[in-house]
Amino acid sequence: MQLNCIIPSKPFLGSISNTPFFIFNHPKLSTSRVVSCSCVKKNSKGGKNEKRIKVKEKENVWSIDNKVAKESNFVEKDKGFSGTRKNRGKRVKSSRVLVSGAMLMEVETVLQTQEPVIRPVWNTFASSVSGVWKGVGAVFSPITAEMEPIDIGKKNENLHDCYTLSHIEAVSSPSRGHGSQIQRKINWITLNPFGEVQQKNGGSDRSKEVDKERDMGFPMGKTNDVDVTAQVLPGFESLDFTSSDVLEEDFMGMEPGLVFFEDGSYSRGPIEIPVGAFDDSKYFQSPTLKFEQCLVKGCHKRLRIVHTIEFENGGSDIQIMRVAVYEEQWVGPANFVDQSDMDLDMKPFSQHKRIQPSDLTGSWKVFEMSATPIFGEETTNEASNETPYVYLCMETLKKRSLPENPAHFAEEEMLDMQDVALLWLPGGVTGYVDVKEDGILCIGVGWYLDEGINLVMERDYGLDGKLKDVRSKSEVKRRWSDPHPV
Repeated sequence: MQLNCIIPSKPFLGSISNTPFFIFNHPKLSTSRVVSCSCVKKNSKGGKNEKRIKVKEKENVWSIDNKVAKESNFVEKDKGFSGTRKNRGKRVKSSRVLVSGAMLMEVETVLQTQEPVIRPVWNTFASSVSGVWKGVGAVFSPITAEMEPIDIGKKNENLHDCYTLSHIEAVSSPSRGHGSQIQRKINWITLNPFGEVQQKNGGSDRSKEVDKERDMGFPMGKTNDVDVTAQVLPGFESLDFTSSDVLEEDFMGMEPGLVFFEDGSYSRGPIEIPVGAFDDSKYFQSPTLKFEQCLVKGCHKRLRIVHTIEFENGGSDIQIMRVAVYEEQWVGPANFVDQSDMDLDMKPFSQHKRIQPSDLTGSWKVFEMSATPIFGEETTNEASNETPYVYLCMETLKKRSLPENPAHFAEEEMLDMQDVALLWLPGGVTGYVDVKEDGILCIGVGWYLDEGINLVMERDYGLDGKLKDVRSKSEVKRRWSDPHPV
């Protein structure tokens, strides 16, 4: 296995069609993994040369769980093109599914065919996202979906959760004729040296093993054999954000790769990812891009998932560096100063149960809005650097079935890491980076709510590296027994 170290650095400033886009390389990155795809390019004779992409895995040199990972015999990959290899390793039995292959989704009935809709208004979107947002956040491994340390405390202990306070407001753009842009500043405070809560219906077996080895200062003089569920974390209202660290500060404008909706949901990323022939003289250049997608529930609560992905060898190797999740609640307008009496109506991610595949199986009524970019010299607005989009909507009945190989981390034969696409996270959250059979790269997020509603945002890239389309879905679980009710 090739061991590549990820060096902690300053925030990476990428470029999205001449628009600044901040990428934050956190010094404690989660375990990375590489998924594979194939890209086809024409040769000089007009034919097609198909390049098969190798799949490799890197070891997380920053994780304190390397010892546990070795003892648990995680799947390792052979170098080269000889295929993949499955290792067998025994784990303590757990009933929870943490990672799996992509779920199968098939259309049962088309209730409404695709129809064009009006593109959302920028000012309405800016008004929807503006304000003061309180929230929680966590980072998860792209290989195992287990919670990763997000920071190091004053006593050199690993911290797994964070509280966030965001100030978002619309400000005038410095460029003439560009209207307004959205300014965002996020402060954070990290906490929780105990890790993920061990739920009664399962629990993180890996965290149980790690907790036994930790030597932390437990409150009330308790020893480290106390159950994690007994630990009480400080509430949001007890923390002082006036002197807290800044997690992120940036601007969001009419970027070519930004697709937004009037309720405040959006999908943000590059309009095109680098693919093509690999130049050996530029081996040191590996573009690292951030894909941020936001889902909104009832205008006052939202979920953001940020995938940080590195594209190596001309885009042939896709390495997932980091998966960060934030759940936020709107508490007031941007100019609202006194926030002392505003409680946070949500728990840290470590306190949530994980969503299971059975929650998403069955028939769903799906309302989908899609945005497809139009590329071409005659359609590009050079003055504002905007890419035109065509918005469509449709309504269908779909059936979602279980993945073929769910990984419980309890079976002797582990899942082939090439088939791992879907992360089952706490709080009803799913995240996936999948390469479909036709070579389309799909980056998606899901948010399952207790009301039987599942919100989905997906972002597809074609073989040429250009953005293919963005889909926002609202799925309602079908409760009736008659497949065709009157």
